[in-house]
Amino acid sequence: MNRSRRPSRRRPARRRALAAAVLVLAAAALASGCGDPGDLRGAGATPTAVGPTRLWPDLPPASSPVGDYGEADTEEVKGVKVPGGDLHKVNPVDIVKAEVTANPDVYSGPDALYKDTVTALKDCGSEPKDCPVLKAYYRDFTGDGKDDLVIGIRMPEEQLAVRVYAMEKGHLTQIMGTSDAVLGVELAGRDLVVRAVSGIPGYEYRTAWSWDRHQRAMLPTRDEILRSSDAPRPKGARSQVPALTEAEQGAGPGPGETSGPGERPTPTAGPTADDRPGEGS
Repeated sequence: MNRSRRPSRRRPARRRALAAAVLVLAAAALASGCGDPGDLRGAGATPTAVGPTRLWPDLPPASSPVGDYGEADTEEVKGVKVPGGDLHKVNPVDIVKAEVTANPDVYSGPDALYKDTVTALKDCGSEPKDCPVLKAYYRDFTGDGKDDLVIGIRMPEEQLAVRVYAMEKGHLTQIMGTSDAVLGVELAGRDLVVRAVSGIPGYEYRTAWSWDRHQRAMLPTRDEILRSSDAPRPKGARSQVPALTEAEQGAGPGPGETSGPGERPTPTAGPTADDRPGEGS
């Protein structure tokens, strides 16, 4: 006996129940924060921009600097050949000896600032470890596609002279020079950063030298004073306020230096990358 079965309607009912459950779960997830559609939301009121306030607007601007630190001074090095214009092929000691020859009053005589350095140059051949000329480094500071030369020279009283040389119109030229009580020297892109001891315990001077295509020299585009873990501190003291003393008149700048040994211009905030000299037109 055949029995015909009616189509069951229970399955569509189950499907509708399942769909309803899915909708309930989705609504619960949205309410709890899951599945955030990523719409923009307010972050509160925007603070009003405040521009710089000019003090003493009626004060006439100065027309000349107080002192000339020779920031843009350059000097051609004579008597040193550069094969093919490649500074990698030049002995740094020969360049320093040429500097000594060009400035005899500074490097020789009873009142010479660096006569001990000249004496130590004699050890560069037989006793390299006693040679005051340090390992040379190379970097393209001028942007002409050729490496320039960085030389460090140990000076008396724990000072270090830093020199940068480039080929300018086929001539070996010193494009930067300074001397200071140095904590460290760093290459940062096309900048040379010199970290030096400041007069405040626990702080250091940090000067960034950058190529300026208008002056055809490297200029101190940023000079600042910062807290430093490397700077010397007095024993048993966390900080110290230095006593105010009358400035002493020291020796003048050495050859190719922008300031005398230990003498520094007042640190000022330098330009940003967009305002850096030589980067614009």
